[in-house]
Amino acid sequence: MSSQNKPNVVTTRWWWVRHAPVRSDGGNIYGQTDIACDTSDREVFFAVAKVLPRNAVWIASNLRRTHQTAEAIWAAGFPRPVAMSKEAAFAEQNLGEWQGMNRAAFLASRPIGSHWFADINEPAPGGESFMDLYRRTTSAIERISLEHAGKDVIAVAHGGTIKTAVGLALGGLPERGLAFDIDNCSVTRLDHFASTGHSSWRLPFVNQQPWIADASHAAMHQPAGPEVIATESKLA
Repeated sequence: MSSQNKPNVVTTRWWWVRHAPVRSDGGNIYGQTDIACDTSDREVFFAVAKVLPRNAVWIASNLRRTHQTAEAIWAAGFPRPVAMSKEAAFAEQNLGEWQGMNRAAFLASRPIGSHWFADINEPAPGGESFMDLYRRTTSAIERISLEHAGKDVIAVAHGGTIKTAVGLALGGLPERGLAFDIDNCSVTRLDHFASTGHSSWRLPFVNQQPWIADASHAAMHQPAGPEVIATESKLA
């Protein structure tokens, strides 16, 4: 096939960054609660700033912890973009009446071995199901992939949001995305390929932690779902 007859493939690279750790949740489920995060570990942000592409489109959720995380990356030497849009569709799952409940006690009341707070089709009372999160997030991903086709997109978001994006890239199977850890400040890259009548994804890496060589930064691991881990660190 000659080059002039090959389909024109447009590659849009998504760089997902989970927000920095939350320290003020009191051990409670926070979901869409607009709670602040801890951006004090400067070395983590220096490492993240080095791996992200310049001249990218920046997007964050509407929750302040993603804005604080973006600010910390820029303060670590990444050139501040002209603008960063706020995308409410990239907010964490609305966990309704579960928000504010003790996390460990809640999980003790749920079936053992779950990758998330509930079955993907079970909505939180007064809130959303994971499938609700998946539908709103993937709809926004598809729209933004068209609007910014061929560009790098840096999206600062949440553990649940990024898991839905991974599920989309794995063939539109949201439950598969739940099997992945998404640590705080980690970088996940998902490449979207589009040509006439065709669309596909590739997963270059998930949950990359460019600071991981130094064990003193292990506090970046916090649950992005039902996991509860007791850790000691310089930031605890």
